[in-house]
Parts: sequence; structure tokens; C-alpha cells
Amino acid sequence: MASKDQVESWTEEAICPICLDFFTHPVSLECGHYFCRSCITQSWDRERKYSCPECREEIVDRTLRVSRALARLSEKARTLSLNRKEKESKCHCEKHQEEVKLFCETDKKLMCVICAAGQEHVKHRFMQIEEAVEIYKVQVKSSFESLTKKILEIQQIQQLQKRKISEVLEQSHNLQSKIKSQFAELQQILTEKEQCLLADIQEDEKRIVNKMEWNVRRIQENLNSLQEELAKLQEQMDQKDRVIFLKEELGGKKRVSDEFKTLSVTDGALQIETFDHHFLISTLWREIYAIKRVSVTMDVETAHPQLEVSEDRKEREI
Repeated sequence: MASKDQVESWTEEAICPICLDFFTHPVSLECGHYFCRSCITQSWDRERKYSCPECREEIVDRTLRVSRALARLSEKARTLSLNRKEKESKCHCEKHQEEVKLFCETDKKLMCVICAAGQEHVKHRFMQIEEAVEIYKVQVKSSFESLTKKILEIQQIQQLQKRKISEVLEQSHNLQSKIKSQFAELQQILTEKEQCLLADIQEDEKRIVNKMEWNVRRIQENLNSLQEELAKLQEQMDQKDRVIFLKEELGGKKRVSDEFKTLSVTDGALQIETFDHHFLISTLWREIYAIKRVSVTMDVETAHPQLEVSEDRKEREI
């Protein structure tokens, strides 16, 4: 019997180099190469030149010579190839090289007739492969349906989990937006409070400094009067004529120094404790709580005893 390699070697000679299949109506060119009739004519039409696709030799005589011997060889090669493929597709016993036709239900094995006739399988139960296939197909179908049902259940769980994830993401997004909005509102409240406090400080500063500056002007006026009096006394002391000196002294007005008014420093300071950190924080929180109101629907029977609910049971001031 010819080996597999030998069969493949001579069947390769029956293959067209263009379509790579067994020859159909093989013809030869003047260069000696063979092709299917349809393959070579289509090649010439496509290339629009008459040359051999194998050796590229230009063909002058375009007569196609039919090869009946190669046609018969190709047909035998095609038949042999089909039989070989069909044989290879069938399962054969490794021990006896016979086609496997029986199924041993006892050992759960496929085997040939020779194996089934063996002493070790005398009391075993056999059935045709087709019958075994039908039985096991029912089992496979049951497993298939069970697995399909399980997959559907898992897919439903997966979809539910994805919805839960979407709900958490949406909740997180809404909460973040709410927090941003609340902090923006708080920032507005803090900004307004800051402006009010700065305005109060500036007003207190103006009031206190005005009073102190008025006192500075008053002190300066007294100082100017004393300096003028001092200059007059100096001029009187510098007088050389005794008579004139006495006349000026006796006829002069009452000196400013005699009627000098008592002066003092006007005290004043900002109320720093009003702007103390802890005092500010507590004040701000009270004002924020006074501004913010929460709208809810309440059940008086289940509400906390100390919770003061409005008449419409809709609002409570925090």
C-alpha cells in the first residue's frame, strides 16, 4: 500500500498552479505547462497578454492542447483525496485500526466490534453510537438549558449591580452639587458678614479717632496760647527801661497761665472682644442657623417630644 507521503507526492502533479485545485479540463501550452482551461483563459483576459503564468514565456501559438491523461489522473486524485478525508474524519480504534461503531455504557468508552467481542467486555452493555448520541444529547440539552438559565440569572444580577452603581454615582453627583451650592451660599453669608464687620470697625475707628483728633486740636490751641504768652513774658523780661517794665506789668491783662485749663488725653479703643475668633464663630453659626430653614413633612406622633413642629407640619426652624 502506498504511503501517505507518496500519495500526496503524485496528487500534487494533478493540481492547477492557478486555482491550486485538481485540474478541470486540463490543457497544455506550447511551453509544456498545464492549466485548467478556464483558469488560463481568464488569466489571459485579466492580464491582457498571452504568456505562461508559470514561466512567463510569451505564447505565440495560442492553441490549447487537451490532456485526457492528466484529466483522468486528476479525477482519480480527487476521488482518492475525498475518500482519504472521509476516512480521516471517522474515528478508528487505536488497537485494531477498525472504525469505532459501538459505545460501551459500562466503561463509558467508544470501541470497535473486535474490542467489544473481547473477554473483558463480555457482561458489558453496548449500544449503537447513534443511540448513545441521542441519550447524551438529552443530557447535554438539559445542561445547556440549566447553564442558559444560570447565565440569565447572573446577567440580571449584573444589570442590577450596574443600576446600583449608577444610583450611587448619581447620588454622589447630586450630593456634591448640593454641597457646592451650600458652601457657595455659606461663602456668600460669610462675605456679607465680613463686609458688615469691616464696616463696623471702620465706623468705630472714625468715631473714636475723630474724638481724639478734636482733643489734639484743643491741646494744640492751648499750647499755642501758652507759647504766645511765653513770648510776651520773654519780651517783658528783656525790657531795659524799668519804668516801662512796671507800666506794662501793672497795665497788662491777666496772663493766660493764670487761667490755664486742665487738659487730658482722650482714651478710646475698639471693642476687640467683639471680633474674637470664638465669639465670631459662635455668632456666625447662630446667624446661619437663623437663616437656614429645612422643609420636611413630619409625623407628630412619631416625632421627637422636644421637636417643635409648625401647624402645617411642614417646617421647623433649626
